[in-house]
Amino acid sequence: MTDFRRLEVGELAHSLTLDLYRETRRFPTDERFGLVSQIRRAVVSIGANLAEGSARGSKEFAHYIGMALGSSNELEYLLRVAYDLTYLRAASYQEQAARVSRMLVGRRRSVRR
Repeated sequence: MTDFRRLEVGELAHSLTLDLYRETRRFPTDERFGLVSQIRRAVVSIGANLAEGSARGSKEFAHYIGMALGSSNELEYLLRVAYDLTYLRAASYQEQAARVSRMLVGRRRSVRR
Protein backbone atom coordinates (compact mmCIF):
# COMPACT_ATOMS: atom_id res chain seq x y z
CA MET A 1 0.00 0.00 0.00
CA THR A 2 1.27 3.46 -0.94
CA ASP A 3 0.58 6.60 1.06
CA PHE A 4 -0.90 8.96 -1.53
CA ARG A 5 0.36 11.95 0.49
CA ARG A 6 3.93 10.87 -0.28
CA LEU A 7 3.47 10.69 -4.04
CA GLU A 8 5.11 13.60 -5.84
CA VAL A 9 2.46 13.42 -8.56
CA GLY A 10 -0.24 13.55 -5.90
CA GLU A 11 1.23 16.67 -4.35
CA LEU A 12 1.54 18.34 -7.74
CA ALA A 13 -2.06 17.41 -8.57
CA HIS A 14 -3.22 18.80 -5.22
CA SER A 15 -1.39 22.07 -5.78
CA LEU A 16 -2.89 22.34 -9.26
CA THR A 17 -6.34 21.68 -7.80
CA LEU A 18 -6.02 24.55 -5.34
CA ASP A 19 -4.64 26.89 -8.02
CA LEU A 20 -7.42 26.08 -10.46
CA TYR A 21 -10.16 26.48 -7.87
CA ARG A 22 -8.82 29.98 -7.20
CA GLU A 23 -8.34 30.77 -10.89
CA THR A 24 -11.79 29.59 -11.98
CA ARG A 25 -13.42 32.04 -9.55
CA ARG A 26 -12.47 34.70 -12.11
CA PHE A 27 -14.23 33.01 -15.02
CA PRO A 28 -17.44 34.58 -16.38
CA THR A 29 -20.48 33.71 -14.30
CA ASP A 30 -22.18 32.10 -17.30
CA GLU A 31 -19.40 29.45 -17.25
CA ARG A 32 -20.13 28.47 -13.64
CA PHE A 33 -22.06 25.35 -14.60
CA GLY A 34 -20.06 24.73 -17.77
CA LEU A 35 -16.31 25.05 -18.04
CA VAL A 36 -15.73 25.90 -14.37
CA SER A 37 -17.58 22.81 -13.21
CA GLN A 38 -15.82 20.56 -15.72
CA ILE A 39 -12.34 21.89 -14.85
CA ARG A 40 -12.93 21.48 -11.15
CA ARG A 41 -14.37 18.00 -11.51
CA ALA A 42 -11.49 16.83 -13.70
CA VAL A 43 -8.72 18.26 -11.51
CA VAL A 44 -10.22 16.91 -8.27
CA SER A 45 -10.65 13.51 -9.90
CA ILE A 46 -6.89 13.19 -10.41
CA GLY A 47 -6.03 13.41 -6.72
CA ALA A 48 -9.12 11.49 -5.63
CA ASN A 49 -8.25 8.54 -7.86
CA LEU A 50 -4.67 8.51 -6.59
CA ALA A 51 -5.90 8.56 -3.00
CA GLU A 52 -8.41 5.76 -3.52
CA GLY A 53 -6.12 3.61 -5.64
CA SER A 54 -3.17 3.92 -3.29
CA ALA A 55 -5.09 1.91 -0.69
CA ARG A 56 -5.38 -1.05 -3.07
CA GLY A 57 -3.05 -3.65 -4.50
CA SER A 58 -0.68 -2.74 -7.31
CA LYS A 59 -2.91 -4.08 -10.11
CA GLU A 60 -5.87 -2.05 -8.90
CA PHE A 61 -3.65 0.94 -8.20
CA ALA A 62 -2.52 0.87 -11.83
CA HIS A 63 -6.20 0.95 -12.85
CA TYR A 64 -6.86 4.02 -10.66
CA ILE A 65 -3.75 5.72 -12.01
CA GLY A 66 -5.20 5.11 -15.46
CA MET A 67 -8.43 6.83 -14.42
CA ALA A 68 -6.42 9.74 -13.00
CA LEU A 69 -4.55 9.92 -16.31
CA GLY A 70 -7.83 10.13 -18.20
CA SER A 71 -8.92 13.02 -15.97
CA SER A 72 -5.57 14.70 -16.43
CA ASN A 73 -5.81 14.48 -20.22
CA GLU A 74 -9.36 15.82 -20.06
CA LEU A 75 -8.11 18.67 -17.89
CA GLU A 76 -5.39 19.52 -20.40
CA TYR A 77 -8.03 19.97 -23.08
CA LEU A 78 -10.36 21.99 -20.85
CA LEU A 79 -7.49 24.30 -19.93
CA ARG A 80 -6.67 24.73 -23.60
CA VAL A 81 -10.26 25.81 -24.24
CA ALA A 82 -10.19 28.19 -21.26
CA TYR A 83 -6.90 29.70 -22.42
CA ASP A 84 -8.10 30.09 -26.02
CA LEU A 85 -11.24 31.84 -24.73
CA THR A 86 -8.91 34.13 -22.70
CA TYR A 87 -10.39 33.00 -19.37
CA LEU A 88 -6.90 31.96 -18.28
CA ARG A 89 -4.11 34.49 -18.54
CA ALA A 90 -1.21 32.06 -18.63
CA ALA A 91 -0.56 28.75 -20.32
CA SER A 92 1.33 27.54 -17.23
CA TYR A 93 -1.68 25.59 -16.00
CA GLN A 94 -1.71 23.60 -19.22
CA GLU A 95 1.99 22.88 -18.73
CA GLN A 96 1.38 21.74 -15.15
CA ALA A 97 -1.45 19.45 -16.26
CA ALA A 98 0.80 17.98 -18.97
CA ARG A 99 3.50 17.38 -16.34
CA VAL A 100 0.98 15.58 -14.13
CA SER A 101 -0.01 13.41 -17.11
CA ARG A 102 3.62 12.49 -17.81
CA MET A 103 4.21 11.66 -14.17
CA LEU A 104 1.10 9.47 -14.06
CA VAL A 105 2.30 7.52 -17.09
CA GLY A 106 5.62 6.90 -15.35
CA ARG A 107 3.97 5.95 -12.09
CA ARG A 108 1.63 3.51 -13.81
CA ARG A 109 4.61 1.84 -15.50
CA SER A 110 6.42 1.44 -12.19
CA VAL A 111 3.33 0.03 -10.45
CA ARG A 112 2.72 -2.53 -13.19
CA ARG A 113 6.19 -4.03 -12.78
